[in-house]
Amino acid sequence: MGKTNFDRYLEEQLQDPAFAARFEHAGEAWDVALQIAALRQQAGLSQKELATLLKTSQQQISRLESPGYEGHSLSTLRRVADALHARVRIVFEPVEAGAGLHPARTAASSAVQTGRPPSPALTERPSNAGR
Repeated sequence: MGKTNFDRYLEEQLQDPAFAARFEHAGEAWDVALQIAALRQQAGLSQKELATLLKTSQQQISRLESPGYEGHSLSTLRRVADALHARVRIVFEPVEAGAGLHPARTAASSAVQTGRPPSPALTERPSNAGR
């Protein structure tokens, strides 16, 4: 199948670095929202039921599952993950190799690229690991 008008338009817009950055950032918010919603649905819970487990409102769960919401705190994500028997994992990835990085940042990127495991502080383990 050939490219649609939207595909061509998007390709053109992505040539603008500012648009490309905004587009990528929006994708990150979508990822978080969709993962929370999928985990909740896999657990067989409604937004209201998850809210009850977390002692919050259904509106707050709806907000967390909204692709436009960017106020996710790490502590909230941990609480959601714990309630859904999941874990939070954050991964920092280098933007482009050597693209104006500070020497200390370049060293950190090199350490990651050598295949050494990430620091344990960067991976959250579920508090319910024994369940």
